[in-house]
Amino acid sequence: MKFSPYSIKNQEFNKTVRGYDKEEVRAFLEKLSDEVESLQAENESLNKKVEELNQQIKEFRRIEKNLQNTLLNATESSTKAVESAKKQTALLIKEAELKSTQIVEKAKEEADYIRESVLKLREEKRLLLAKLKSMIETQAQLLEMDIIPIPIEEKEDEKPAVKENIDLPVTKIKEEKTDLDIDNIVEKLL
Repeated sequence: MKFSPYSIKNQEFNKTVRGYDKEEVRAFLEKLSDEVESLQAENESLNKKVEELNQQIKEFRRIEKNLQNTLLNATESSTKAVESAKKQTALLIKEAELKSTQIVEKAKEEADYIRESVLKLREEKRLLLAKLKSMIETQAQLLEMDIIPIPIEEKEDEKPAVKENIDLPVTKIKEEKTDLDIDNIVEKLL
């Protein structure tokens, strides 16, 4: 039988000749009823607290689960970010290596072109110097030659006069031939 404060207060006892003192039994039952009532109230209060604590535990577990999911997502995101950064870094390194290779190749091509240009210019210079030297030698030889009188003939239609030898108005070079230093002249011209 389940006791309640009400059932304890209203409990009836059988009477006997030598029975219990009614007042004493009533006082005891009253105290017992108050005690049970107090315990029942405390029990209900504790049950409410237990329920509240259970709700808090459920909430904490939900929060814990969310935190674990968030942590897992953050870990996955950071792992993906690191992998992505590594891939991007590798791609940038490859691009930089490719560009540096292209720059080196272009520099080599330009250096080869400049070398070829320098060689061509040197050859052109050598040819020009040879031509210049040849022209100077030719001019020097012309200057060293004796001037020969050129006969001038008149045309048949004109008066047949006496044929004369006319000297060109060019001064003769000294009889002694001077040696010209052609290489020295070419150097001075340059």
